[in-house]
Amino acid sequence: MPSLEEFKQALESAGQPHVLQFWPELSEDQRDAFLQELAQLDLQGLKAHCEAAAAAVSAPPACLDQDMEPLHPDTVGSVRKSDTKSLSEWEEQGLLQISENRVGVLLLAGGQGTRLGVQYPKGMYNVGLPSSKTLYQIQAERIHKIQEIADSKHGSKCTVPWYIMTSEFTLTPTEKFFKENNYFGLQPSNVIMFEQRMIPAVTFDGKVILQGKGKIAMAPDGNGGLYQALLDNNVLEDMKKRGVEYLHVYCVDNILVKMADPVFIGFCVSKGADCGAKVVEKAYPAEPVGVVCRVRGVSQVVEYSEIKPETTELRGPDGEFLYSAGNICNHFFTRTFLQDVGEKFKSQLKQHVAIKKVPFIDTCGNQVKPTKPNGIKMEKFVFDVFPFSRNFVVFEVVREDEFSPLKNADDAAKDNPTTARNSLLAQHYRWATSAGATLLDEHGNALLPSASTSAKDSTLAQVEISPLVSYFGEGLEQLLKGRTLTAPFILDEKRAKELQAQ
Repeated sequence: MPSLEEFKQALESAGQPHVLQFWPELSEDQRDAFLQELAQLDLQGLKAHCEAAAAAVSAPPACLDQDMEPLHPDTVGSVRKSDTKSLSEWEEQGLLQISENRVGVLLLAGGQGTRLGVQYPKGMYNVGLPSSKTLYQIQAERIHKIQEIADSKHGSKCTVPWYIMTSEFTLTPTEKFFKENNYFGLQPSNVIMFEQRMIPAVTFDGKVILQGKGKIAMAPDGNGGLYQALLDNNVLEDMKKRGVEYLHVYCVDNILVKMADPVFIGFCVSKGADCGAKVVEKAYPAEPVGVVCRVRGVSQVVEYSEIKPETTELRGPDGEFLYSAGNICNHFFTRTFLQDVGEKFKSQLKQHVAIKKVPFIDTCGNQVKPTKPNGIKMEKFVFDVFPFSRNFVVFEVVREDEFSPLKNADDAAKDNPTTARNSLLAQHYRWATSAGATLLDEHGNALLPSASTSAKDSTLAQVEISPLVSYFGEGLEQLLKGRTLTAPFILDEKRAKELQAQ
């Protein structure tokens, strides 16, 4: 490890000598810990990092309208528009790949639940379902079920390994949570956690922020830190050893995510794609989501801030909006493409600016909790690799079935615990009624699904179907047809056995 003098010189040449201003006040242990932290910093790249952050904040926003083109129809599949035969063939192909142990799922879980208002990783959150299941438990059970479906179809005994990218903030609590819950019945050796890098938060004038007298304010390097983290932690080697060729990559906060979705995987494999994105149709033209499209002939995500309002309103000959493919951070990658990105392209990934409230120590050594944004966190985004793909495809899914993110506390208007919970319950209500069940409330009145998943109404249909019983609504008719059920109703494995025996 470099000496204190060497650290001083490196910080000086990076324009950051203030980092060691409280050194005389630190105890021996604090000094050791601080030196360890500094040793992990890219001190050579620190000057460039701080200058880039300050420059990015003052740069005018990009405007890409003139260079945008819609996606080429040949590269797009759709749950709504593709014929039943194609959907069925894609599902068959996906289940075959799963049965042959060629599919893994990779969870991006490095962020903290700050906007949600909790001090623990989002995956540990309980949105208030009748079963009280957390996001992690729901996702683990979906992995169980898709393995079971592939096994029964192909007479296999397959494994879908679960790779979980955490950060310094989320690794320890996530490991502890999985151990305490016996990995939700999954083999511990098939749940592989690894850590992404952390980078310093910076003030608007390009100075590293001190969180404490002997601690720099650090932040995960965004979900695009995945590509470096795969190399840092030898994750690609692990995938190769297991024979995993295809990865389904997703964000932790989507309560409706279809783990290792065989239809999506089958579509991408059938098209010979090395990279794919699931999208949903934008709810309205100005919805603040990134759009998957082409820019100067190259596929990429254009942020909503980079598009003029009039461009969002443009329609094609069929009357549909030209730019309606909303990005939902749900992707397909081949392992070889991930290897290529790690070896050749990761240095070309764009840096994005996130303006945040970052607690800090002032020049007098006082702890300050800012009331307005005071710092810059530079992030890379997982989807910024699309332009490097040789064969990029897009698969459109139905929002009500597959996308309901949990980002905010319940005092926000959307993407909160209530909307996430109601999205899942409304989906399960649809599954149960499609299977032929009649649903009643405790007073014997017919239950209707919520008209709005944001309604905070206790009379909503409280029907929850365990992923261990049904992955995506399949197999319910034999259990529920002709039955009258009183809510709240949880269809778990035990209840399913009872209904089968009746």
